[in-house]
Amino acid sequence: MEIQNYLEQGRAALAQGQAREAAIAYAHAAQLEPNNPAVHLGLAQANLALGNYPVVKMASREVMALQPENGYETKIAQALLDLLDHQYERALQSVETAIDDDPSAAYVHALRSYLLRANGQDYDADVARKRAIRLSYGGRFENCFPPLDPVSVPKKANGADPGSAQLTANPANDTPPNEHETVPNWSRPNTVRRQAIRTGFFLNQNPGFVTNAIVAILLVLYLFSSINPYIYVYGAFSVADLGQVWRFVTSLFMYFPDPAQNILSVIISVLSLFFIGREVERFYGPYRYLGIYLLTGILGNIACVVATLSGVAVLQFGVGPAGSLLGIFGAIGVIYFVNKRRFGGFGTSAMTIWIFWLVLNFALAWSAGGLPAVGIELFCVLMGMVVAYLLFPRSGRGRSLW
Repeated sequence: MEIQNYLEQGRAALAQGQAREAAIAYAHAAQLEPNNPAVHLGLAQANLALGNYPVVKMASREVMALQPENGYETKIAQALLDLLDHQYERALQSVETAIDDDPSAAYVHALRSYLLRANGQDYDADVARKRAIRLSYGGRFENCFPPLDPVSVPKKANGADPGSAQLTANPANDTPPNEHETVPNWSRPNTVRRQAIRTGFFLNQNPGFVTNAIVAILLVLYLFSSINPYIYVYGAFSVADLGQVWRFVTSLFMYFPDPAQNILSVIISVLSLFFIGREVERFYGPYRYLGIYLLTGILGNIACVVATLSGVAVLQFGVGPAGSLLGIFGAIGVIYFVNKRRFGGFGTSAMTIWIFWLVLNFALAWSAGGLPAVGIELFCVLMGMVVAYLLFPRSGRGRSLW
């Protein structure tokens, strides 16, 4: 546990641009486990930020000596060596294969952003940078990489190979660019695009915002419904109201307003969403996360309709927020399964906590509706896993609006 604490301290310090503090944390870790490749990789990353390039090379080579050629840390170490040799394209290939192994490491996305920018791919660099910010809870990774000379950064235009671009400028022959060229695309007078960029930047700077908003909506609507039950009647889902399609969505934010019998279930569900949901949102991003929440709940409501109309069970009412919550549980399960190497597989504290909250929610479903309710909630977990897997963040060499 102590070695992990030092590694986490180093990663957090790098995310905040505190290279010296990161180097100290990794140095303490090296005293505990001198043959740990993750420790030497951290030393290489910290010294890259400090500008100690000979130490970066030495630490990177130590990583490669301690780990097989196709190891995760080895790929990143090779990327750092290629970066120092200005072999940006080759370094980018190593980084992208490392992201395929573990897409949840914020530093690697920041490194990918730097390499993409060095190759003239500014749009994709911005996407990778936002992902790094999100995965590090707002970390900026300032001064973690060598400065790029604007003159030497090639620009891709009309699919041209950046290698064929001119890397030096002749000031005597330079002509002032026109106004259209000097104003970047994101700042031109396109109100919708600018607002979308501002919204995306705000969400990436405030990880957990969507979860906090959903929790607030759940609590406010529960309070108002307890005062005026008509609010619940108008928004809840029932098989008898299939023609009112808005209920498939509004019901995902409404608990049954009966404080005497339902308050414990509401408290546990909201706490589960608050603690688990923020982690899922941090990993998947706000848009994917909201998609998982909505799609899983809607599919749960559809399952209730199918079960009732087919005579398998009598489920006159939908799953409510519980179906979406269990979809979020399914999503975090996908994170654990896909990243078994990082989390250590079954038996770890993260997996144990996940199973505990899942069983607790199943127990609440059993007490409220017996086996049919548990079956529907199990269906929601599975649907959440399916949706989450389909939306799982890949390294992605192409553009992504997510």
